[in-house]
Amino acid sequence: MTDWATKTWFVTGASTGFGRAFVETALEGGGRVIATARDTGALAYLEGAGDRALALRLDVTRQDEIDAAVAAASDFGGFDVLVNNAGYGFLGGVEEAGVEEIEAQFAVNFFGALHVTRAALPVLRERGEAFILNISSIAGLRSFPGAAFYSATKFALEGMSEGLAPEVAKFGIKVMIVEPGYFRTDFQGRSIGMTANAHPAYPELVEARSRVREGDGKQPGDPKRGVAAIIRAMGSEAPPMRLPLGADGSQIAHAATQARLAEIEKWQAVSADTLFVDRA
Repeated sequence: MTDWATKTWFVTGASTGFGRAFVETALEGGGRVIATARDTGALAYLEGAGDRALALRLDVTRQDEIDAAVAAASDFGGFDVLVNNAGYGFLGGVEEAGVEEIEAQFAVNFFGALHVTRAALPVLRERGEAFILNISSIAGLRSFPGAAFYSATKFALEGMSEGLAPEVAKFGIKVMIVEPGYFRTDFQGRSIGMTANAHPAYPELVEARSRVREGDGKQPGDPKRGVAAIIRAMGSEAPPMRLPLGADGSQIAHAATQARLAEIEKWQAVSADTLFVDRA
């Protein structure tokens, strides 16, 4: 089985959190990394990695920067693993959020990952064996009040990933959707935007947003152990299409899936009662 930690990784959003954990784990495992971030100053932690690391500026909403980063990565020797990790959270009710806020969320979380993937595929096809890790969220399986648009971006990412996987399988490229629960990164404290359009009809959403920072630093998941679990799954004989991450993530995924299945079964007879009837 392939030891993916020894391969070359291209990681978006590598300045902190899961992105940094991927980079550090790959370097510790003997691999090489192309680490990208909008602010390359945040990649200063790579200074001791020598020629095994390449730090690049990349705003995933800019096609010119995507193309330049992939070209630089090719000059570096290419890569075996693409990690679409760049993204941010957004809290705002369906009637609250502004169009620009919604479009900005999709531009990063969905279209950013899509455009990076499309640019990277020619490089990955050349490898003969490669992996795409799309970092979703447990919110990609179940949406929550006040976070509908964040969930929508992750649902879209998961739908794209499901369609992509069989398309690229013939090239030896595998696709995995990672669905983390609560992990102790700076996501909750720094990487969640909030709507500027609070609506008086939804005071409960306003109150929930006021408390969102309280859990920062108390999340149960360790991102380094999360990355180790992902790499373990990557190296298995039959890697999963979806990997809920964390005990809480697994519990939420199980409950959401069971609820869907129960509802499908409850309404199965009504759903099936749709055939043409001979009216002659």
